[in-house]
Amino acid sequence: MLDWLVANSWVLWLGLFLLLAIVEMMTLDLFFIMLSGGSLAALAAGLFGSPFWAQVVVFCLVALLMVLFVRPVALRHLNRGPADLRTNVERLIGETATTLEAVTDHSGLVRIGGDTWTARSSDGSLIPAGQRVEVARIDGATAVVSPSGKPLNNYEAGEA
Repeated sequence: MLDWLVANSWVLWLGLFLLLAIVEMMTLDLFFIMLSGGSLAALAAGLFGSPFWAQVVVFCLVALLMVLFVRPVALRHLNRGPADLRTNVERLIGETATTLEAVTDHSGLVRIGGDTWTARSSDGSLIPAGQRVEVARIDGATAVVSPSGKPLNNYEAGEA
């Protein structure tokens, strides 16, 4: 069995490549994909007739070089963008909204960027319908809003 595996080492390297690629898909760390690149290089060396010990050396060298030089560059490109990038509901904080019905300290509706949210006033005041407000925070599925000093334009007021 071992003799067959050494003689047909490409099967070993292909299997290792597939295994490492599957592990990379689960971890998304860009480490195992570098190792799988090394196994592809060893597979190529095996197909060109290199002895098994040379294939192992090729695997180790290519994998090491990829981890040391390719992975940091790839991680930099993946992590590009502003460090304070807000996602999901965090991006709504500070946005302006329009009240669709009166907002009190317990209930109300607002439109934030085309979506309708339940809302309540941050300071307990009554905010009439049709007013511009600012999102102070999000509590679950409720936007906590405060009055804004900016006037509505005709489009936001529904006079388009």
